[in-house]
Amino acid sequence: MTDVTDGVLHTLFRSEQGGHEQVVLCQDRASGLKAVIAIHSTALGPALGGTRFYPYASEEEAVADALNLSRGMSYKNALAGLDHGGGKAVIIGDPEQIKSEELLLAYGRFVDSLGGRYVTACDVGTYVVDMDVVARESRWVTGRSPENGGAGDSSVLTAYGVFQGMRASAQHVWGDPTLRGRKVGVAGVGKVGHHLVEHLLSDGAEVLVTDVREESVRRILDKHPQVTAVADTAALIRTEGLDIYAPCALGGALSDATVPVLTAKVVCGAANNQLAHPGVEKDLADRGILYAPDYVVNAGGVIQVADELHGFDFDRCKAKASKIFDTTLAIFARAKEDGIPPAAAADRIAEQRMAEARRRRP
Repeated sequence: MTDVTDGVLHTLFRSEQGGHEQVVLCQDRASGLKAVIAIHSTALGPALGGTRFYPYASEEEAVADALNLSRGMSYKNALAGLDHGGGKAVIIGDPEQIKSEELLLAYGRFVDSLGGRYVTACDVGTYVVDMDVVARESRWVTGRSPENGGAGDSSVLTAYGVFQGMRASAQHVWGDPTLRGRKVGVAGVGKVGHHLVEHLLSDGAEVLVTDVREESVRRILDKHPQVTAVADTAALIRTEGLDIYAPCALGGALSDATVPVLTAKVVCGAANNQLAHPGVEKDLADRGILYAPDYVVNAGGVIQVADELHGFDFDRCKAKASKIFDTTLAIFARAKEDGIPPAAAADRIAEQRMAEARRRRP
């Protein structure tokens, strides 16, 4: 345990990944809850980000994930134009084994104890019904069901935002925002991916899909027999003639192993933390592959849950998510102007907004 604590303190106070305002370790022995709430920044407003419920191999891995994800939320919220900073929580354990009403209520009490500095929502392993339970102990909860004053499933607008980012990528590479006739490979057709497929087909794209869950692929094929199923992601990224690759499952999809064999000209997907390490964006650029930063294009969901705090209006949210098209184009333009990869350009724009907010503070 000492080694874990030393590692956390080093990350928080001395590493480049640090800079977090607050990290809370939460434990409720009665329910079995062990959680980490990480607040990276409140420069733009209360930290907003989901709760991930996952069977981490170690507490250190869980803390590292919370720190990384919360930092990403600061950048995502800044570029989405939201008046929110970045935060994230992780609950340690297999949700299929330990998730219970008692545990979620205990977690809600910890969220509430922060007094609104952190606003939570759904993430991997948590769902609308879970947020309804958490909200019984705290009002700082979004992603609730419509029956309980919420906006419901945020994956609809997440997919819509990715689609807008993809259109902007097509505009930048081919001079036309339409995806008609483009071959698009979607890896992961779960909560977000299957909605993205609908948008692609409506725009005339040729769609290929893969997923580790056979039932998810079958759902797509039953509804859209024109879609092509591919055995796995390794086969998908090597598909001849692929124009766009959309990683929509877990992170780390772009790595030293995958980038050299990727046939697509564009990468634009819903998955968080797609770059396995910071040098990957340069590898993509060196190969002439345009990368649409994940935290920019997948911001539709956080736009939706943020709006829930003010009385949810779907049309208002969709209008905001439509602006992802313009934001993505602006990032590509900044990248070209500064001679840097798009991910670095996105970081600069987000950091500039946060820095300006800090300077305005009394």
